[in-house]
Amino acid sequence: TAVKIEPAYPHGVVYVPDASRAVGVAGQLLSAEHKPGYLQQIREEYQQVRQRRSQKNAARALVSIEEARANALPTDWSQYTPPAPKRPGLHVLEPDLETLLPWIDWTFFFHAWQLRGRYPRILDDTDKGEEARKLFADAQAMLRQIIDEQWLEARAVIALYPAQRHGDDVRVDDGQNAWTFHFLRKQTRQPEGKYNECLADFIAPHDSGKADWLGAFACTAGLGIDAHIARFEADHDDYSALMLKALADRLAEALAEWLHAQVRRKYWGYAADEQLDNEAIIAERYQGIRPAFGYPACPDHTEKDTLWNLLDAEANTGIWLTESKAMVPTAAVSGVYFSHPQSRYFAVGAIGRDQMEDYARRKGMDLPVLERWLGQNLAYEPGEGG
Repeated sequence: TAVKIEPAYPHGVVYVPDASRAVGVAGQLLSAEHKPGYLQQIREEYQQVRQRRSQKNAARALVSIEEARANALPTDWSQYTPPAPKRPGLHVLEPDLETLLPWIDWTFFFHAWQLRGRYPRILDDTDKGEEARKLFADAQAMLRQIIDEQWLEARAVIALYPAQRHGDDVRVDDGQNAWTFHFLRKQTRQPEGKYNECLADFIAPHDSGKADWLGAFACTAGLGIDAHIARFEADHDDYSALMLKALADRLAEALAEWLHAQVRRKYWGYAADEQLDNEAIIAERYQGIRPAFGYPACPDHTEKDTLWNLLDAEANTGIWLTESKAMVPTAAVSGVYFSHPQSRYFAVGAIGRDQMEDYARRKGMDLPVLERWLGQNLAYEPGEGG
């Protein structure tokens, strides 16, 4: 009833295990006063039933963490030498906003306004084209004002430090300080020829004899936004406030894309001769990835604390973390850089209790705390035995 029938019928469905309980249920449903609250309670209970069923189904599809590690991405480190950065260390950059304009992905700007379609084709769309063209014109006008009147400031910090893999962890050392990033491994059973990946697989193991490196970054294009948002809201100009937030987000993403290109071509320099147009950049046809904590390949937001310490991000960029690890200003992007040619994005997905217990030990955190942070990934019910 909870899994199949109730979601398909909007007026309420109640499962009664035997006839003796039907009278009480019927009484609740016939009461104009009690029916809404009773059905809401039923819906919430059934949602929990569906979640537990989903977790059990996910658990059945998992392998043990030992099996997952045995099926890690195979990499012959004897045949590969990780590239050393041309400009190692920590660097703070403050590009002007004009530099970022060619790097804006306008498709997601329209998505933010619930206009689905790819730019620039959406401008000529039969149904959405007129609205899209007006929105785009307004965006261009405000963008010019943002730049000319210096409403916003962009700032970024990057770091390129020696790194080694230890199991599913990556230890980073700048010669004076050391940090450890803890990563999770895909634990669902994989078909033949597919692997239970972990981001740590893209870094040379400590016993490989190969020196490797990890990059880290945080950047924002939202410095200064609060005063202008407050001004628009004081004038009850919600449209302009939303437009400014949407443009700041696009500029932050453009900054992250520009920054990654600078790392690949100049600071790390492993793709010094890279020549890609904007379409190829948006399609990520370059070597290396920049996963962000909280996203599918590394869903644990608490790893941002390590990232912030490594980068001294708040001092270097003005970005700070809330208790829930959200970035402020919100027009910000952060993450880590991997250079390995096999590195790619993936989703960790469902996690078994065995991996969570191991992960908690590695991080030195209480399991219930981590279970709250990673609740959407758990393939079991926290607090239950076994």
